[in-house]
Amino acid sequence: MPTQYWRSPETIERLNRLERPGFALEFLRRNADYRRDFAHTQRQIARDGGDAETLRATFARRWRLRFRT
Repeated sequence: MPTQYWRSPETIERLNRLERPGFALEFLRRNADYRRDFAHTQRQIARDGGDAETLRATFARRWRLRFRT
């Protein structure tokens, strides 16, 4: 996402209303390295038939993601 959108008053207002998990998601989805790594992980699962659970867990550890169950 281009930087100018991050600085728009509407975006700033929306980000200010987010709780921590929502803000973290917004940060990550704009991070090019995260998006590349996520796409790579998805390709590994689809193309190589890798164990999806293991590959996703490895991805989550790399990015220090934790999910509440």
